[in-house]
Amino acid sequence: MIKLADLSLTVALSLALAACGGAKQDNAPAADNAAQAPAAPAAETTPVAAADAAPAAFGICKSCHAVEKGKTLIGPSLAGIVGTKAGDVAGYDFSPALKASNLTWDEATLDKWLENPMKLVPGTRMTYAGQVDPEKRKAIIAYLKTLK
Repeated sequence: MIKLADLSLTVALSLALAACGGAKQDNAPAADNAAQAPAAPAAETTPVAAADAAPAAFGICKSCHAVEKGKTLIGPSLAGIVGTKAGDVAGYDFSPALKASNLTWDEATLDKWLENPMKLVPGTRMTYAGQVDPEKRKAIIAYLKTLK
C-alpha cells in the first residue's frame, strides 16, 4: 500500500527532476520538433547572477550540511565558511583533529579537503570519500564562495 508521504516524495522528486532537465520527455512527433525553434542555451535563459545555484556536485554536501547561516545538520553550516579557520563554526562540535589542524578554508585548502578530507586531516569525523574530479571541486568551491 502506498503511503501519502511516499507519494508526495515521489511527486516532489519528479517535479524537481523535470525542473532541472533531469526528467526530459519528448512526446511530440518528429515533424513538430523540426518546426520548433531551438532552445536558447542555459546561459541566455538563466541570469549570470545564478551563481548561487548549487552545482550538481554539491548534492552530496547537502546531505549533511546546510547553507543557511547557523543551521546545523549532521555537519556544520557552510554559509560564510570560505576564509574562516577550520573547526571554528559556533555551535558545532568539531573533531579534535580538525580543531588542531590550523587550516584556513581558502580555495587551495578547500580543494585538498574536497579531494580527500581524511587524508588532509587524519582523524576528522567527516567520512566523505572525496571528489576526484577537479572541475567538480572547482564548481563546489565557487558555490561555497557565494554563501554568506
